Amino acid sequence: MIKHLTAAALLAAIATGATAAPEAYILDASHSQIVFSYNHLGYSTTHGMFSGFDGEIAFDQEDPAASSVTVSFPVTSMLTGWEKRFSHLMSGDFFDASEDDMVTFSSTGIEVTGDNTAMITGDLTMNNVTKSVVLDATMNQQGDHPMEAKPWAGFDATTTVLRSDFNVGKFAPFVSDEVEIMISIEAMKAQ
Repeated sequence: MIKHLTAAALLAAIATGATAAPEAYILDASHSQIVFSYNHLGYSTTHGMFSGFDGEIAFDQEDPAASSVTVSFPVTSMLTGWEKRFSHLMSGDFFDASEDDMVTFSSTGIEVTGDNTAMITGDLTMNNVTKSVVLDATMNQQGDHPMEAKPWAGFDATTTVLRSDFNVGKFAPFVSDEVEIMISIEAMKAQ
């Protein structure tokens, strides 16, 4: 989930002009979301999301491959739209989560694939398991924010993860092991 954030950050670095050193950007928590979905028994697609999280991006506009991003948030900040589903996901059947159990993402590399696209690789840690994931990222827009009057960037990214890779695969394959992740973030230049 956090993977998409990394892609967005790196794409911003690619799209702006060259500079001598990485520039710090921070996520706009009010306009950044991670939405996930999975197939439920073949009957429906169930969605959930994370929002309001923080992250740090170091944009190296001269060498985008040297850019980096880190994001973390508590797994208990998951929004499901139904309290019983949330309680079940936090139970021993899945995350067995406590308030301090975190989901983290740290980028490990970026491959620029186009004028506004990149593949961002990073380590996703969830449920005390770390796996490498790749985000397919697109930079939506970069420039001065019309209301904030400072540099801003927006990105979308997608990836798919397997629940079983993170030891939360209960009921697979009836409830799909594959979880589709869509990330949309905004980031502002740090002061």
